[in-house]
Amino acid sequence: MEKELRQLFYQIDNAVKTISSRFPEEFKCRKGCSDCCNAAFDISLAEARLLKKNFLILGRKTRKQILKRAKAAQKIWEETIVKRPENISTTRIPCPLLGKDEECLLYEVRPVNCRTYGVPTEINGSGHVCSFSGFQSGKSYPTIRLNIIQDELLKISRQVDPQLAEKRWPISAILLGEIK
Repeated sequence: MEKELRQLFYQIDNAVKTISSRFPEEFKCRKGCSDCCNAAFDISLAEARLLKKNFLILGRKTRKQILKRAKAAQKIWEETIVKRPENISTTRIPCPLLGKDEECLLYEVRPVNCRTYGVPTEINGSGHVCSFSGFQSGKSYPTIRLNIIQDELLKISRQVDPQLAEKRWPISAILLGEIK
């Protein structure tokens, strides 16, 4: 499972690299920008297991700090998204993995949403792009098709646990132990 997931991440990272090199003025993702780290989203079982595995390797003090932030993030998730799922695109929830320097503490295993945030994406016929990017509405750009990626994540997740493969979780719930 991990090998397939890391291969998918590699392909996504290459696609993002290609788009960002072709459109350097439009691609605004830089070290220290953390807009995507405040977006509300959930992740697949495969991503969750890899994230949790790597979280458990972190030092005790770092894990404790992350879990404190995870509790706060989970509270926001439950008060906004669980009660009103339609709020997911407008709710801001600080990622518990965001460190003091505005960098991801588990960057190497960050989920697909984090990897694709700064380039044009499309899911279910709807286009999306980071509000800080320079990609302009109405212009044509290479676009990452998230439906295809989600299908691959589902296939990989089915290898992990067919019973849970279609369920998704916020990062906070994963870190707080909702899945093992």
